[in-house]
Amino acid sequence: MAIRPILIFGDLRLEATNEAVEHFGSELHRLVDDLFETGWRAPGLGLAAPQVGVNIRLATIDLSVGTDPDARIVLANPEIVDRRGKIRIEEGCLSFPGLFTNIERPTEVRVRAQDEHGVLREMEADGLLAQAVCHELDHLDGVLLVHHLRGLKRRLFMRKVEKMRKLGVWRETA
Repeated sequence: MAIRPILIFGDLRLEATNEAVEHFGSELHRLVDDLFETGWRAPGLGLAAPQVGVNIRLATIDLSVGTDPDARIVLANPEIVDRRGKIRIEEGCLSFPGLFTNIERPTEVRVRAQDEHGVLREMEADGLLAQAVCHELDHLDGVLLVHHLRGLKRRLFMRKVEKMRKLGVWRETA
């Protein structure tokens, strides 16, 4: 496993089109391992392939942040097939290190995706897991945290982004 640099907001690869995962061999398995290792190191609850500069529809989630091997979730070519409820909740992103904002998310989702072996699965998620699933799927669609904000809230968030840049706090993490 290898730790990969996490791209920071402003890198065009974060908003690029992401291709479907078509090959489920050893190269993909290495990328999955790297995503988990990189996410644990950050630390974060999930990481999408575009965040490390690989523009494919692949994301990993581990709410245990590496403490429970059974908590690893791999989502290849995922799609949300049902969503219920709404909640405003604080959210951060490894591509916006140190920044958090409140956004609206569903309270429950059902997602269909392939695992790292290409096996199609469906899973129900609620609470923090539903939030993580939605966040990672947003990355696969080129949607970033800031895209959920409007008006004054967006302007204030972007001021914080610029302040972090000027202070030299933001760099790709490795």
